[in-house]
Amino acid sequence: MITYVDAASAPLKNTGQIRLYGPDGFEGMRKASHITARCLDELAAMVAPGVTTNEIDRFVYEFGMDNNALPATLNYRGYTKSTCTSINHVVCHGIPNDKPLREGDIVNIDVTYVVDGWHGDSSRMYPVGQIKRAAERLLEITHNSLMLGIAAVKPGARTGAIGQAIQTYAEAERCSVVRDFCGHGVGQLFHDAPNILHYGRADEGPEMRPGMIFTIEPMINLGRPHVKVLSDGWTAVTRDRSLTAQYEHTVGVTEDGCEIFTLSPAGLDRPGLPA
Repeated sequence: MITYVDAASAPLKNTGQIRLYGPDGFEGMRKASHITARCLDELAAMVAPGVTTNEIDRFVYEFGMDNNALPATLNYRGYTKSTCTSINHVVCHGIPNDKPLREGDIVNIDVTYVVDGWHGDSSRMYPVGQIKRAAERLLEITHNSLMLGIAAVKPGARTGAIGQAIQTYAEAERCSVVRDFCGHGVGQLFHDAPNILHYGRADEGPEMRPGMIFTIEPMINLGRPHVKVLSDGWTAVTRDRSLTAQYEHTVGVTEDGCEIFTLSPAGLDRPGLPA
């Protein structure tokens, strides 16, 4: 049984109920998400061959401190970094380290800032120098998948419509959709109900209602959809070591569609690709 609750009166923990936020919640999400999007904009000029993901992580931490924003991943369930950096066949939750990026790599950088208690969660793919056409095509397909999923968000539809839109498009492009990870409710909690699957049928999942806030973050593989988590307990990789990509936005359901909170102020939602 799916239940919905006014976020203003709900306990600050994941109860499985779906929170419905009012205008104050949307305004809080705009502020947090704007700082996240600005950080991701700044990183576009920083990502280059020779740069380490630890340097990127340090920038994310310092950018947050300069803007009174706390990186949500820092010390989250034992995670010790301010961002996730997932390179090539790493699906998600790649841990920054001192290994330099190389020409031709693709890297997903996932940033969530907490501002006045609100979580702005977003990620983008960044090409490192010149990348192969297959990688460029994967980035295009993955971003298109995200935007098609967002286009399916409207009151009265079910969350399965998001997954159906993404899966139908990605598989028609001969790619696969990762099933092991999903989008999620977000707001005053980092991870909340409902889960947003990136595959499925339009008649499945909870009904979307105005005031719901969640992430859509499809992970699309050039090969098969299967993943495994490495011994560090975080890093997820494609089992067949095929290339993978992910883009993520945080959205809020409105009376007639949705608002994308994490859009790039500089128009850099697809860094390194044609707008």
